[in-house]
Amino acid sequence: MKYSDICQTVSKLKKSYGETDPLRICQAMGILVLFHPMGVQNTAIKGFFMKCKRIRVITINSDLPPFMQRIIISHELGHAVLHQSCEVHTFHEISLFSQSSNMEQEANLFAAEFLLEDETVLDMIEHDTTFFDAASRLMVPAEMLVFKFQLMKAKGYKLTPPPIGAHNDFLRQIKIPCDLDYCS
Repeated sequence: MKYSDICQTVSKLKKSYGETDPLRICQAMGILVLFHPMGVQNTAIKGFFMKCKRIRVITINSDLPPFMQRIIISHELGHAVLHQSCEVHTFHEISLFSQSSNMEQEANLFAAEFLLEDETVLDMIEHDTTFFDAASRLMVPAEMLVFKFQLMKAKGYKLTPPPIGAHNDFLRQIKIPCDLDYCS
């Protein structure tokens, strides 16, 4: 799928539902979103999308902090919208096939486009903010910002290349933020 197709899909979705909250869009689309504790270990499942008998379900690890749940919901919404013919996607699976890797990349691009507005990203990087500070202020992993940069470059924006690369499975590998208040 082309970058422009993903951007257009996100734009149409937001416009259709008059909404920018991924949870509300899921509800409006009839996608059931369930929250279930799955642990805070690095190997814990963060979320997955499943479709069975035309019932679409996104399950989110309720042990994640709210900002991370929003990222995972956006990613899984990407699977629900872009990969309607597939049955199950989790961050716990091992991507052995290039199709799976492509689907993860498309869901990451979808989430980056959904969560990060071009103007907001430009504003962050134009005000002497480092790439990592911008990601932190935008409350996304730095790798998510890499995916947004890819989309913006495809749209014609002239951006300095990010200081890191991003693998399609970065969300699976990301460590769950844990501070004393959260993990006690």
